[in-house]
Amino acid sequence: MPSVDLIKAVAVTAELCGRTFSEAAAEVFVNDLAQYPEHQVIGALSRCRREVRGLLTVQDVVSRLEDGRPGADEAWAQMPFDEDATIVWTEEMCQAWGVAQPLLYAGDKVAARMAFKDAYAKLVSQAREQGRPPKWSASLGQDPRGRETALRDAEERGLLPREHVQKLLPRAEPIAPAAVLAIESGIKATAESPEIARQQLAKLRAMLRLPQ
Repeated sequence: MPSVDLIKAVAVTAELCGRTFSEAAAEVFVNDLAQYPEHQVIGALSRCRREVRGLLTVQDVVSRLEDGRPGADEAWAQMPFDEDATIVWTEEMCQAWGVAQPLLYAGDKVAARMAFKDAYAKLVSQAREQGRPPKWSASLGQDPRGRETALRDAEERGLLPREHVQKLLPRAEPIAPAAVLAIESGIKATAESPEIARQQLAKLRAMLRLPQ
């Protein structure tokens, strides 16, 4: 059941946009928004009061819901413009990127950006109308350091679960036994004393998780 605050927010916003609801119309309007979290709807109504020029519609409200999906400009700025870049994105960002890529490869970045924003806005609108929350996934680039940064950031922001991030993080290459022996020989040759050599070797083996 909608709260009194929500009903008042709808009525005030509609009036400021030049629309007066009958009791029945107001009830239908509020019920159409009932599938969305109330705090998101109230936030969207606040944006409507600043932005809508004309009669208030349900679509005006739905299109302004803050459900975690980035805006079109923000989404475009995050796109992986080279193979090194890792991105954590929503389904809508991924699909809109697929629309823009042919134009980008043809060398028309302006047209690619416009196509992306148009497709993204439509996809997000459809998802919100259907009440689908954002679904995040990772597209991994070739740069290991950039990959780790993007994944750690997504974990901190709650976009990806920690267990999934751990599976995607780049793994350090194991050191070959011959390389270990070479390092050990170097330590022995340069150590100031046998005791220092033993300490350094113990640290090295602990780092590599080798038996002492």
